[in-house]
Amino acid sequence: MGNSTILDILGSIILGGYLLLMIFRLNGTVSETVFTSGSELTVQENLTTLVGLLEYDLRKIGYCADPYNIPDPSKSILTASDHSIEYLTDLNRDGSVDTVDYYTGLASSLTSTPNPRDMILYRVVNHRQVMGYDMGITKFDFMYFNAQGDSLNFPITTPSAIYLVRLSVMVESSHAYDSSYSYAYWRQIRLAARNLKNR
Repeated sequence: MGNSTILDILGSIILGGYLLLMIFRLNGTVSETVFTSGSELTVQENLTTLVGLLEYDLRKIGYCADPYNIPDPSKSILTASDHSIEYLTDLNRDGSVDTVDYYTGLASSLTSTPNPRDMILYRVVNHRQVMGYDMGITKFDFMYFNAQGDSLNFPITTPSAIYLVRLSVMVESSHAYDSSYSYAYWRQIRLAARNLKNR
């Protein structure tokens, strides 16, 4: 009878340890799921907000309530590179021409988050109203196309040749779970500002 009791106790310890291990693993899985779901939601919200702003602004390239203030829409884009664009538009629909400049900072300059790839997106209006968007942006890439649909090579020396714009944006979470960052990706295949076609 003594051997049977010892075996029962050992069996109970092994079974209890196994159940405890299962509870720890379940707790870890639940924690990972909660963290990842929260990160993915934040990333999706940041991307949605950013894309709404970009689409609204970029579709107005060359627009002015008083069309005589921008007589040649093909000259609306002032500079264009793979990570930036500067153009003319009328943001407030008041007939006055505004200059809008989008560009990204260096990933190394954003030290407030542990993500080594995220950077600040800058939006500058009339060379003085600077707004920085710290939304976990890790990719902000432009491609430009002429009226025939052919891609233009960098550096863009003739911005007036730009007819269509393609923009790719990736947003990542600022904190990783087990060295993995949540991310969301958006690409506008052909962002056509109507006024660029007004030639």
